Amino acid sequence: MKRRSQYYILIGILTLFIILALAVREPVETTAAQPTLYWGSRGSSVTLLQRKLASWGYYDGRIDGIYGSDTYQAVIEFQRKNRLRVDGIVGRETWAALGYQWAGSSSQNVVRAATTAGNTRSNDVEMLARLVHAEARAEPYEGQVAIAAVVLNRVKSPSFPNSISGVIYQPLAFESVANGQFNLPPTEENYRAARSALNGWDPTHGALYFWNPSKPVSRWIWSRRIVRRIGNHVFGI
Repeated sequence: MKRRSQYYILIGILTLFIILALAVREPVETTAAQPTLYWGSRGSSVTLLQRKLASWGYYDGRIDGIYGSDTYQAVIEFQRKNRLRVDGIVGRETWAALGYQWAGSSSQNVVRAATTAGNTRSNDVEMLARLVHAEARAEPYEGQVAIAAVVLNRVKSPSFPNSISGVIYQPLAFESVANGQFNLPPTEENYRAARSALNGWDPTHGALYFWNPSKPVSRWIWSRRIVRRIGNHVFGI
């Protein structure tokens, strides 16, 4: 009887040990401050971001720790729904809305801020090039620059969102975003056109709208004053 009691005590101890071991191995949600994230970021903080957005219904892609197109669009949607700056960059405000601290307050972030600015420029080029490819890949080079210039003109206008991503993802703004053409890879010429617009070339002279007169368009768009025609598109204000 005594031996049996010792046996049960031993089993109980082993069971408790196994339970404690498994509990230690369970992933615990980190409370550590998180770095600024943007298109191209990789690592555990991106994984944390993806898991959080997925749990809240914004993200349904792979949890792979890579900040790519799916993660970017989920962040954009989260920022829009929560009335944050819609730029696709996960910084102080976006991390706070997700329930985490931002690691950007330390002195080390002087270097990080410069890096982020460089990557923001890279993201802008990528997004503009994709829109140029989707909307004007068959157009002459000047016409491709003009499409990117319209986006930048909208960013400057108080009538539109104040970021490139906000303008491009504004509901019903560009058909190519809705039908998936925006997700196609740009060509090197598209990238050059995007950079030309970012560097200040505006062939449209300030236009906020463009359309192809040979295709069915809203009657309202014809109330805009046409300032230029380049290739198959007309540009208006």
